Amino acid sequence: MINLKYTHIKSINKTDLDELMPLLVKADAKIRNKNGEGAEYTGWIDLPVNYDKEEFARIKSAAKRIRTNSDVLLVIGIGGSYLGARAVIEFLYSSYYNQTKKDSPEIYFIGNSFSGDELNQVISLCEGKRVSVNVISKSGTTTESAIAFRFVRKYLEGRYTKEELKERIYTTTDKKSGALKTLADEEGYESFVIPDDIGGRFSVLTAVGLLPIAVSGADIDALMEGAAACRENLFADNLYNNAYTYALLRNAFLKKGKFVEVLASYDPSFRFMGEWFKQLFGESEGKQKKGILPASVIFSTDLHSLGQFIQDGSPVLFETVCRQSVSAKNPVVPNDEKNTDKLNYLAGETMDSINNKAFLGTLLAHADGGTETIIVEYSEKNEFSLGELIYFFFIACAASGYILGVNPFDQPGVEAYKKNMFALLGKPGSEERKAELEKKLTLFDI
Repeated sequence: MINLKYTHIKSINKTDLDELMPLLVKADAKIRNKNGEGAEYTGWIDLPVNYDKEEFARIKSAAKRIRTNSDVLLVIGIGGSYLGARAVIEFLYSSYYNQTKKDSPEIYFIGNSFSGDELNQVISLCEGKRVSVNVISKSGTTTESAIAFRFVRKYLEGRYTKEELKERIYTTTDKKSGALKTLADEEGYESFVIPDDIGGRFSVLTAVGLLPIAVSGADIDALMEGAAACRENLFADNLYNNAYTYALLRNAFLKKGKFVEVLASYDPSFRFMGEWFKQLFGESEGKQKKGILPASVIFSTDLHSLGQFIQDGSPVLFETVCRQSVSAKNPVVPNDEKNTDKLNYLAGETMDSINNKAFLGTLLAHADGGTETIIVEYSEKNEFSLGELIYFFFIACAASGYILGVNPFDQPGVEAYKKNMFALLGKPGSEERKAELEKKLTLFDI
């Protein structure tokens, strides 16, 4: 169960939330009836209870093969094609997954930048190891990923026969068409589907995220069960569910001039969940000169960097803290006879207890400084709880976008940089645009 705590917030009252209720009523109808703006991309709503069971079984079978015949899995994708899977794996196993999960292949995520250094480094890590690849792209022509796949295919072709590559290259792409689908059919690669009705940032519970997650050894059945349980609970609570309340609070803060949301966690394993959150909300709401800018931090680490601004800087932000409500086993601070560091007063305390006091102390300090905090609690660090949390944010994001007055499921602004980049690179047909852009660049003296 995902719990929401906000009664300590003083700047938002019942009247503020009531004023937004008519917008929430409309948002709820659009979500339940799947008839709002972007309705063609709302397949994620029923996905936890209405997914392709045959493909799900194939995902588990492919993951088992990869775990058996590979030391490394390269996941090639950008944006929603990698963030969700990486967030889940690091949440469950920490950023040290590759060093500590000895019973599973190492997993490296590439094709999410144009860095040649990173590409070379990852390929060098594959030397002497058995390698499989999961390339993820709806079209197969996403530039960052397509370039990376071209390099990786060339590398693998030097190590494996064409027949062997059929057992090592897996594609996740469009069901019927596109460059990657065509290649998979021609070469005999096993292919999984990116559904037409689910956009990239909502795709972690499809094959996009599930194959890499299953390769890590995670229980994808429990992940889906958690999402299904959250779906049932949220819709049963109608307008007064926690995801909708969170959406109302976000928009109430925005009306008071708080246009930055800082997602915080006191667990370093949550770092890429923060990255996933930033894409989910940033790409869904940042339109028509509207929206809340999503940021993310890990405390107490970032209290020693961004903490000063959050505490005492421009009053433009609010916090959302994600925290685990059920403690795991954790180390106890030992006693030191010399007590040189003067910390014996902590002897016998668990690290979790100290972390909790850091949270409470920060909560109070930030409130005194004018930065208020919404608290989102998940139960445990396991697949079921994470499935709940993912679905909670999905529903909250859709509702918040509709309340804001934008289509939460498109991303028109993302295409602008691509058009410019393609023209500057000399893509056929863009010669006139290239000349215009190069003329503009002279003004920048670059």
